[in-house]
Amino acid sequence: KKGDIANGTITAIDESPLSEGILYVGTDDGLVWITKDNCETWTKISENLPEGYKIYSIDASAFSEGRAYVAMNGYYSDNFEPLIFKTEDFGKTWISISSNLPMECVNKILEDPKNEKILYVGTDNGLYISVDAGISYSKANKTLPYVAVHDIIVHPRENDLLVATHGRSIYKVNVKELQKRVK
Repeated sequence: KKGDIANGTITAIDESPLSEGILYVGTDDGLVWITKDNCETWTKISENLPEGYKIYSIDASAFSEGRAYVAMNGYYSDNFEPLIFKTEDFGKTWISISSNLPMECVNKILEDPKNEKILYVGTDNGLYISVDAGISYSKANKTLPYVAVHDIIVHPRENDLLVATHGRSIYKVNVKELQKRVK
């Protein structure tokens, strides 16, 4: 891109937990790339995604080899709509799974490692959870402050959801019961 700041910097990367050598990479100029052969060859897979928005998060599924999630952020383009997409075919096609999220930039998308129907989404104003694979979302906790959530992880042994916020600390809650209840 033309301008004072060069684009093309990697901003998100994730390897498939199901198949070693399948990596997804996203850049600050809105491109997503995949390799299925340990970085020997790369294929651009962002043709069906909105153009020019920074890729903030990529999450390769632990349940389906071809599934991955991408969170794009339009903050620097004055676009504050939630931009979350899912692929089931290694990026050949993408569908929006932003559904009922409020008008807030998205920073992180994470599929629960033990229940594929649960998605965690960090936005500029909090944490949202879907228990139906992205059809709808609910605000995660009424006591979590309205603060930017920049990273989310579920501890694999303890089942603790860890939420990293911008300047307001790290929050932890155990999600073991949620993982069991959602069918």
